[in-house]
Amino acid sequence: MGLSEKSCVPCRGDVPPLPAEDVARLLAQLDGWRVVDQHHLTRNFVFPDFAKALAHVNRVGEIAESEGHHPDIYLTWGKARIDIYTHAIDGLTESDFVLAAKIDLLPRG
Repeated sequence: MGLSEKSCVPCRGDVPPLPAEDVARLLAQLDGWRVVDQHHLTRNFVFPDFAKALAHVNRVGEIAESEGHHPDIYLTWGKARIDIYTHAIDGLTESDFVLAAKIDLLPRG
């Protein structure tokens, strides 16, 4: 089963962040994301105008709400940056990669 077919699992804070080997394995299944300091996933998106960037982050917000897993979203004219990590453990879990994979499926137009 691919990452985008899975569901995010709520974290109660009683699990450790993923080890570096698991982070690397899961990152290889994503497109355009990077891992920063073994702490969070980040990806920059570029759009031709503010309206398209806003529409994209709204679609990201809909996915996040349906999955119960909420990224940090930064929006500016023609650009959006999404940062994902599990706040309860201040690090990465598989759910972060699941959310990123679902975001990758969104149309960009």
